[in-house]
Amino acid sequence: MTRRTVSGKPGSSTWSEPIDDDQSRAVAAYLLQHTDFLVHHPEVLAKLHVPHGAGGAVSLIEHQVAVLREQLGHERGRLNHLMARAHEYEQLSARLHELTVQLITAPDQERACAALEASLREQFSAEAVAIKLFPVDPEQRADDPLVQSFVEFIDRDRCLCGPLAPKQAEPLFGTDGEAIQSAALVPIRGTEQTGVLAIGSTDPKRFAPDMGTELLERLGAIAGAKLTDLAHRNG
Repeated sequence: MTRRTVSGKPGSSTWSEPIDDDQSRAVAAYLLQHTDFLVHHPEVLAKLHVPHGAGGAVSLIEHQVAVLREQLGHERGRLNHLMARAHEYEQLSARLHELTVQLITAPDQERACAALEASLREQFSAEAVAIKLFPVDPEQRADDPLVQSFVEFIDRDRCLCGPLAPKQAEPLFGTDGEAIQSAALVPIRGTEQTGVLAIGSTDPKRFAPDMGTELLERLGAIAGAKLTDLAHRNG
């Protein structure tokens, strides 16, 4: 027999042992004396199993209760999923904030890129990271073979996630490119330089085309702002 919550004031204590027949009668007597108990505590009613009807028949009310219980189960599952996603998003936001602070204090481009790569590997569990920067002027980047691999991406405003073609993976990640199955390409836009931040994974499902990219795009905007700031300092 399972344990039950019961006391003179509902919800204030729990039985430490399974209830016996005397206790069952006491519960029944209490309910008979307080016939509106289930009206004031519908959460108890929702969990009760009350057989109804004869010959295997099920009443409309019991069927409705079964449907409502099923719907409640789905809603609880959905709520748990949303809460888990919210917790994950909160953790990612905190890591992005920490990375932003590191970028703000970086004195030059080399150390800014190093901080970005280290943070993505350590805090975001990235298996491969590449940062490629190009001149804003199209004429200055016309002969760059890497630019030609990403000619359709460089001027995008949004991230691109999904499988990465070998001809793109190798120029970005070098010899590690053969193992990369999916990647997130984050545009970096500065006043003097533009480029791509590539985050690669050996898991083909890690970066899917339909995944949310809001945080990645924030990261790209922060990196672009840092590049612009450094360009102004050195200008």
